[in-house]
Amino acid sequence: MPVTLCVLLWETEGNGDLLAEYEDAVLALVPEHGGTVRERVRRAAAPGEPRGGDPFEVQIIGLPDDAALASYLADPRRTALADVRDRAVARTQIVPVDRVGSH
Repeated sequence: MPVTLCVLLWETEGNGDLLAEYEDAVLALVPEHGGTVRERVRRAAAPGEPRGGDPFEVQIIGLPDDAALASYLADPRRTALADVRDRAVARTQIVPVDRVGSH
């Protein structure tokens, strides 16, 4: 059964660029596991503007099934970047979602 995830990411203080670089690297692996990054957006805020608790980045990722998701999460190229992730990402929230309507 296909899996669609909404991923919300909050950056550690001053590390938005590092979070973006990390996500560039790991999201490039998604297609190798049969998935697609359907949407990737960032919080609209001027530099130095208070972030107000909103996530820095939001992604919609689709994968063919739970096995593909597990394979992506365990990909050694992804796990090798855990130290970068720990420095860049303060919080991650992953929400399984379903498409609504035909937009």
